[in-house]
Order: sequence, then C-alpha cells, then structure tokens
Amino acid sequence: MKMKAVFNRDGGTFRTTDMEAYCAKVEEVFRAAGHEIEIEAVSGSEMGDVLERAARRDDLDAIIAGGGDGTISSAASVAWKNGMPLGIVPAGTMNLFARSLKLPLDIWKVLDVLAAGHIIDADIGSADGRAFVHQFSAGLHARMVRLRDSYSFASRPGKIMASTRAAVGVIFNPPEFEVDIHIDGKEERRKISAISVSNNHFGRDTLMYADSVTGGHLGFYTAPPLKPVGVAKLAFDIVRGKFRDSAIITETTGQAVDLHFPKSKGRTNCVIDGELLPLGREVALRVHPGELKLLVGEDLD
Repeated sequence: MKMKAVFNRDGGTFRTTDMEAYCAKVEEVFRAAGHEIEIEAVSGSEMGDVLERAARRDDLDAIIAGGGDGTISSAASVAWKNGMPLGIVPAGTMNLFARSLKLPLDIWKVLDVLAAGHIIDADIGSADGRAFVHQFSAGLHARMVRLRDSYSFASRPGKIMASTRAAVGVIFNPPEFEVDIHIDGKEERRKISAISVSNNHFGRDTLMYADSVTGGHLGFYTAPPLKPVGVAKLAFDIVRGKFRDSAIITETTGQAVDLHFPKSKGRTNCVIDGELLPLGREVALRVHPGELKLLVGEDLD
C-alpha cells in the first residue's frame, strides 16, 4: 500500500521523542513490509490541514495519524468524511481509541503491528454531525475537564496532576440537571448528574473504552443526582474499571439518541473525545456502522 503518516510533534509522547529518528524508523518498518510511505512531523496547528490534503489524494491507500486522543479523533473525522482508511499511532495520555483497537501503546512497537495490519470497516459516532470515536459526555465529566483546563500543565504528569485536582473539585461540587431523552423512539425525562454516550458499549473491566468498534450501536449511560459521597464512589468504580458494574449507573443501547436540555441557558459544556465544547439545548447523536475504515492489527477481526 501507499500511505502517508502525519505526526503531531507537539502531542504527548512526541514532545520528548527524537522525531528525526522516529520518522526514519517508520520508513524502515513500512518499507520492509512492502509499503510505500511518506512521513511528516508537523505542529498541532498544522495537523488538520495536512491530514485533509492527504485524505483527498487519490494516489494514497491509507493515512496514518500520530498523537493524543484529540488528534486521533480529528484524524478519524477527516478519514470518515473522505472515505480514507486510517491507522493510528497512540502518543497521548490515555490513548482510549488505541486501547479499543487493541494496539500497542508504545509508539515504537505499534509500527510493526500497523505495517503487518489490515483494513476493517468500523463504527463512528456523531453529535450534531461532529464525529467522535470515543464518547460524548455532559455533567460531571464536562465540569472536570473545564476545571482541569483552567490549570496550567505542560507535560503528561502535569496533565494527570491537573486532572486529579479537577476530580477533587467536582466531587465537592457535582452538577445536577434535567434532560429529555429519546432513544430509538422511546422517550423519558431524567434528572441527572452525568450523561455519557459512547461509540459502542464500554467494555467491562476497562477504563471506559469500548471492547469492540464494530457492534453498530451507541452505549448510553446516566448517573442520577449525586452528593459528594456518590461522586467519590463513582470515581472509584471508574478507576478500578468497574464503571458498567456500578450500582449508580443506568445503562442502555441505541442507534439514535436525541437529547433536550430544557433548562440550559447556553453556559454549559459538553465533552466530545476529550475536547470541551459549548452544549446546545438539543443534541442529536448517531452511530454510523461500518463507515470508518481502520488499519488495525491482525488480531482484531
């Protein structure tokens, strides 16, 4: 195959990586596997434009994007809209989508897996047309991300520390709001502290990432209004990989989820694949089965 790899040199692991040596290794591994590959390491601000241009080329068989979860989500959106197969090099803090794809989280080891990989038809979600590979969330998670982003950090340990401080802040000040929920034609109103919609169900015994990317559904999760003790318990369940087994969480499945926030005043936020965004009064969430073409390892059917 002929491919183009684009790496976010400002993201995560790549910040402390000798990018010249890394790009040389990428070329070595892929050419040894019989592929032709072009490689660019660019700034985070350049990633979108470079990926767009690559995805529109008719002489490429696939693109490869390297960076954190935000970079990977943006690359997936570009690949989906252009029908271009995508491979990913996980270089972020959590690398949640890479975990779903059962890829090595080491940026050097993943090269051999991708070079020997194959292309599958995977699912991708959308929120009002904006693509997501992991999840849409509002409430607790959005408040935590907003607090985390208000702190200064310039490294992975710094981000983890900021996230910990933000989590503590949310425990003592949890949100509470009403939402009208429409799932595959069924309607109800709930008062909640958190809502999450995932691209396929989160796995069990995992840190809130999907075990499969080909199930063709959305996972839908809510938590009722919580006091600090309840938030702390939910956080503990998440950390130990027991989110779906938590007695606090209500779970269901659907392909079309429409949300209406009747008391939203335009000052609230949501999180889509880690990015904090304004939350409108209405949100339409959909799954698009088999529409994202992914380059994955041979052990992922």
